[in-house]
Amino acid sequence: MVSFHLVSFGNILIYINISQMLRKSIIKLDSVWKIYKMGEVEVNALKGVSLEILHGDFVAITGASGSGKSTMMNLVGCLDMPTKGLILLDGKDISKMSESDLAQIRGQKIGFIFQQFHLIPTLSAVENVMLPLEFQDIPTDKSEKQAAEILHKVGLGDRINHLPSQLSGGEQQRVAIARSLANNPDVVLADEPTGNLDSVAGANILNLLQSLWKKEGKTIIMVTHDLKLASHAKRIVQLKDGQILKGG
Repeated sequence: MVSFHLVSFGNILIYINISQMLRKSIIKLDSVWKIYKMGEVEVNALKGVSLEILHGDFVAITGASGSGKSTMMNLVGCLDMPTKGLILLDGKDISKMSESDLAQIRGQKIGFIFQQFHLIPTLSAVENVMLPLEFQDIPTDKSEKQAAEILHKVGLGDRINHLPSQLSGGEQQRVAIARSLANNPDVVLADEPTGNLDSVAGANILNLLQSLWKKEGKTIIMVTHDLKLASHAKRIVQLKDGQILKGG
């Protein structure tokens, strides 16, 4: 439920969205540069980018190949560090964290979904989903129960013991999404999540992401070159040549 409050500034009355004000920043990039050195040549992948993502946002990051999407994804997901500038996760400067602390934060706060499903072919669906839980030292019996519950949630309750080779592409991506949700992360980072799927399976995955956003309050960050797919997000951030063209 959206709550508004009427505020008076002299003779001007303004309605303020209170729920929007109460939402906190979860990821903030402040004047971020990412520079790669290729021999004597420096490549500016990101150029002074500033971006704030709030808890409960659904943000699509778009742009052509070479625009900086992948670089921003790696930085937002705490997989890489900026050359210059500041990145805050829940108000904490990630550059001051140790690699072990960052790994723990990634495991607990961020769920990753990739275009390539990255499922282990010799493990069943439930065993693939159990992996992040076991990395957090959760007992096997508890992690198996939790993984099965999540697979039920994504519509694969009758496929939990199937190997990836016994599942369709859409089903494999659902397993990957279930795995990303294993530790109940605040943020789900999806990199071209429908890129390897047909239109029907892609639409099902998009519906699932929207359900996670609307019903469960997850912060969804989707990286895609597909503007039609991006249009389903609440907010679109468009990159060009390492800078934000709009939506920042």
